[in-house]
Amino acid sequence: MTESKDLLSVLWSGADVLRGKMDANEYKTYLLGLIFFKYLSDSYLAKVYDLMNDEEASDLEEAQAVYEEVFSSDDGRELLEELKTTLHYTLDPDMTYINILGDVKKNSFHREKLQAAFNRIQESDELFHDLFADVDLYSNRLGTGDQKQSSTIAQVLSVLEDADLIHAEGDVLGNAYEYLIGQFASETGKKAGEFYTPHGPAQILCRIAMTGQENKKGLLAYDPCCGSGSLLLSSRKYSNEPDYVKFFGQELMPSTYNLARMNMFLHGINPENQVLRNADTLDADWPTGEETEFDVVIMNPPYSAKWSAAEGFKQDDRFMDYGDKLPPKSKADYAFLLHGYFHLKPTGTMAIVLPHGVLFRGAAEGNIREVLLKNGSIYAVIGLPSNMFYNTSIPTCIIVLKKHREGRDVLFIDASKMYEKDKKQNVMHEEHIDQVLELYNNRESVDKVAYLASYEDIEKNDFNLNIPRYVDSTEEEPEIDLNELMQTMEETEKEIANANESLIAMMSELDFKDSNAKETMDKLVKLFGEV
Repeated sequence: MTESKDLLSVLWSGADVLRGKMDANEYKTYLLGLIFFKYLSDSYLAKVYDLMNDEEASDLEEAQAVYEEVFSSDDGRELLEELKTTLHYTLDPDMTYINILGDVKKNSFHREKLQAAFNRIQESDELFHDLFADVDLYSNRLGTGDQKQSSTIAQVLSVLEDADLIHAEGDVLGNAYEYLIGQFASETGKKAGEFYTPHGPAQILCRIAMTGQENKKGLLAYDPCCGSGSLLLSSRKYSNEPDYVKFFGQELMPSTYNLARMNMFLHGINPENQVLRNADTLDADWPTGEETEFDVVIMNPPYSAKWSAAEGFKQDDRFMDYGDKLPPKSKADYAFLLHGYFHLKPTGTMAIVLPHGVLFRGAAEGNIREVLLKNGSIYAVIGLPSNMFYNTSIPTCIIVLKKHREGRDVLFIDASKMYEKDKKQNVMHEEHIDQVLELYNNRESVDKVAYLASYEDIEKNDFNLNIPRYVDSTEEEPEIDLNELMQTMEETEKEIANANESLIAMMSELDFKDSNAKETMDKLVKLFGEV
């Protein structure tokens, strides 16, 4: 049975093969893609063995032998139809990881066979369309020439042999995959913003969005900027009916979209419970089909990104109710917020990470913010520590929104000091996350960290939501004890006088052959004596 630590160690060893040949943003695609291929292949053989013997395979080599035998028999076609129905893909016996690994061990590995396996999976079902498109087996980054490139891929395949992806208990595999994504984000730095939200902010977002909805069966979760899908999958951890959560996600970058699809499968999400799309969230509204409103909306969009802000968007249902004003072209922050809010159920909760500017910037953004506040849409504002995210060092905030609630008060939480410095980034640990959640759930003012502002408070501040206007987190200067200060000054004066006496004594004992030098020293001694 593969334990989590062992699995992580094996998978991370695969990264060592590629590290140095390319940066982390590129080699993560190869490693995670090959891990996923092994997972699909091993799952396939395990399913074959189960269908043929009605028991779990103890050895994938044995499962491979069973498959090769039945594949060429009269029962082969029926078996393939069953596999296609249940798994949504099929592989020929010579396309499995086990078979290809055999070639590696015999030094007869050819990339063409692995590429054929990729193609077969991608063509099996729309679920897998272009899934391995970024895993370029013919890239010069793998080495120069066919032999070196093939050797690099073969080394990774060989390292992954020790990763038991089938018998890992619980969510070990998914968690290991998530851990790797986090490690790659750390190595990648600023490029990581498109695919990963750090643990602290991610847990706060998800726990807040799930509060009060933990027992809902058939919960619908939506992330319009889903990256690797980590936020959606984190929200599932707080559901008491996780097998019935249905995920909707949209992602602009094709490689990141593929990462999200792999992540869903490796966390054991059924195909019918994952609806992911590769498209521009702001360009055209989605989802527009049967399910368009969601219990949970969680977002970490690109900060202050540019968008078209074309006049036609004023007739778009997402943006048309905010005083004929669109978010500016130079800052799409409120465009993302309004998109997510439009898709929120009246009984749901939305949580979004944005830069602090959205709290106080004026013009069109100020008008939109005022409408949201007058409608009671903004439920809470949480200020996060600076330097939390890989793509920016600026401080960010979480805005929590609800629909059709009673009251228009807003809870402000200043969590800017709730962190620990760790290498390049500031990190929020569990105690910090729990503290924020406790403040959020109690929903009352706490000196220095939280303030429950009435609508009148906000109106007096001209609908400016800048957190320091509501939470005074400054520390008072300690009172000065004048008697203690005078005593310290007297003691210091005595120490200075004693030091001067010692210095004068030493200077007086000096001998000088030069009369000018002695005259200068006498003046210096006289000067110190007057001090």
